[in-house]
Amino acid sequence: MTEQKTGIPSEELFEGEATGLEIEDASEGAVSHTPWDPNKIRVTTKTFSLRNVLDMIDEKSLELAPDFQRNRVWKARQKSRLVESILLQIPLPAFYFAEDADSMMRVVDGLQRLSTIKDFVRGEGQERFALTDLEYLHDEQGKFFTELLPALQRRLHNTQIVVHVIAPTTSPEVTYNIFKRINTGGTPLNAQEIRHCMSRSRSRDFLRRCAETEEFVTATQGSLRSNVRMGDREVVLRFCAFRLLSVADYKKTDSIDSFLLKATRQIDDPRQASNVQLAELETSFRRAMRNAQIVFSEHAFRKWEWDQKGRNPINRALFESWSVALADLTESDVTSRAEAIRSAARDLMTNDTYYFSAITTATGDPRKVEYRMQKTIEAARAK
Repeated sequence: MTEQKTGIPSEELFEGEATGLEIEDASEGAVSHTPWDPNKIRVTTKTFSLRNVLDMIDEKSLELAPDFQRNRVWKARQKSRLVESILLQIPLPAFYFAEDADSMMRVVDGLQRLSTIKDFVRGEGQERFALTDLEYLHDEQGKFFTELLPALQRRLHNTQIVVHVIAPTTSPEVTYNIFKRINTGGTPLNAQEIRHCMSRSRSRDFLRRCAETEEFVTATQGSLRSNVRMGDREVVLRFCAFRLLSVADYKKTDSIDSFLLKATRQIDDPRQASNVQLAELETSFRRAMRNAQIVFSEHAFRKWEWDQKGRNPINRALFESWSVALADLTESDVTSRAEAIRSAARDLMTNDTYYFSAITTATGDPRKVEYRMQKTIEAARAK
């Protein structure tokens, strides 16, 4: 099997700005996907007033996925036009919430809209905003919520929204797939943003903490710092997934998305990943980042062939394989063998066409995952 190399890898863009990550073709190849069992899908439709919803957010019975950067991406005009639509009594599109066994609900679809409404009505500091660039309600231009006429404040509070609630008996995998299917409005969320919205604070806090470590920021040259598409959390999660689980576990799942969702649920559950295990996981992650910096310097987790000039974006497949391969090696060992490891890695990327394919196309194919992991581990042992 060969892979035709086609020059400098393309970097992902978001709203015209580079994200620091190489575009990934994660198609899985010949993988059979488990069909849904319609009998296990439970979705009920309810009606809430916006006042009800805001109270639920205050009471923490409805979670807006804190630390989610994308809910701050909307421009002032977009936010104001949404509020104006509500004040004009234009019906909002339906929302989706997911309910868990503890009756806690999370926003599955409509996060940006609800975040905007919350910021306008209850926001403080930088979250608070005044209406601007309105199309019809010119008299309300420049006003904060508290400055609106009482009748308009009541109109907003009393606005009814339709919410489809996904019951806790629906499996996380099915909920994730429902999320992907309905995720079409505005700027659609990517896979990691969906997992973030579905997860609990335990995994969210852990991934954020690892992504903010000095070791990670240094190894990635700061290119993923506070990544607006949560690319930093995604690559950390990929490391965690292959440390907590295994390639054999991966081969039993439908896709990289299913595998990462399984790892997220494991981190969220103290019975599956204790505090001690998470502390050990963070320690090994930090060690892997230090070792990657020692070996590859500014080219860590990036394609780096022998004839290459310049520096490429971070490649997810290289991140997961090299971070795992370096996690159990001591810094003194890696330092003494850095040149040999670096040469072995560059030889792989330059001369092993199937390895290059495994980090470039159909990267979710279990055969390619297994091959690149095996070859990367072998390269990390080079002397």
